[in-house]
Amino acid sequence: MEASLKNLLDFDQEGLQLFFQELGEKPYRAQQILKWIHQIGIKDIDMMSNLSKSLRIKLKSIAQIALPEIVLEQLSEDGTKKWLLRFNDGNCIESVFIPEINRGTLCVSSQVGCALNCNFCSTAQQGFNRNLTVAEIIGQVWLAVRNLSDGSLRHDHTISNIVMMGMGEPLLNFDNVVKAMNLMMDDFAYGFSKRRVTLSTSGIVPGLQRLSEISDVALAISLHAPNDELRNRLVPINKKYPLAELLEVCRNYFKGDNRRRITMEYVMLEGVNDQPEHARQLIKILQGIPVKVNLIPFNPFPNTIYSRSSFSVIENFKNILMKAGLNTITRKTRGEDIDAACGQLVGRVQDKSYRSKVRQKVIPILLESSA
Repeated sequence: MEASLKNLLDFDQEGLQLFFQELGEKPYRAQQILKWIHQIGIKDIDMMSNLSKSLRIKLKSIAQIALPEIVLEQLSEDGTKKWLLRFNDGNCIESVFIPEINRGTLCVSSQVGCALNCNFCSTAQQGFNRNLTVAEIIGQVWLAVRNLSDGSLRHDHTISNIVMMGMGEPLLNFDNVVKAMNLMMDDFAYGFSKRRVTLSTSGIVPGLQRLSEISDVALAISLHAPNDELRNRLVPINKKYPLAELLEVCRNYFKGDNRRRITMEYVMLEGVNDQPEHARQLIKILQGIPVKVNLIPFNPFPNTIYSRSSFSVIENFKNILMKAGLNTITRKTRGEDIDAACGQLVGRVQDKSYRSKVRQKVIPILLESSA
């Protein structure tokens, strides 16, 4: 991509309207461009036939449509598909499509690596490099839509849901993630409903509060522990934003809409957070909050200190929650044979020495005591 040219993938509809206004064009040009790029899948400005020739010439001199490069594509035995995508600076991320009989979920990354250092997550172990741009986030959707149209998957290959649950913490890349989600929901782009786009966060409280004010996408919380002592160990950002603060925001997040629920994600780690006492603690702290609980069997990765809870332990944990009235499901592990399961995304990102230095600088800032 030529650095001097603007990438049209970096704009949501509002941004494109401003862009065209600055060019002396009518704002409706934004909707035309969105349709060409996201609905029709056109990358060549010359092919946008409802734009005048003079406008196309002007656009080509200042803008382009630049996408990530697919470096590797893997198909799991269960139909899950994973892409390794590379950007111009050499950094790579991974995106995953999970097909089921009546739905297809695309898991999208928001950062190169992750700075939060959750020690049960493979992505966190690779360190953090940088945030993704809007173009790099929505580019994952663009590529997946086109790639899946070849009909090669054994199940439904239509994307029905998008989850910001890939590499990175979305709320630490707030503006770019929100603009990308706006494109996902824009009727002139991908047209997903607010219930079909989900943001998953480890609990960046200020970001959550801000998100509740400007977006109505679905929400998932990476909870993973029912008390601060354990969560401080598993999810270190809890030292900055403890459970009481996080859950208070959750309590009022969908205020005024009794039909909506926050998904509480809870990875099941053998002998760590999977005992009946943990289930009872979880029931207590979630009381009065509109939630559904998603139990996630731990997906192992090299050199991890954790093991997956047994099926019987997970079922017992689930039954305790269900008897207390908590809607609880156990997530089916998908794509494990290609390291595409929850917590396994790595991306083979380059320049590990640089990432290590970045994380050494970022982590203390994130976890600095608020006292």
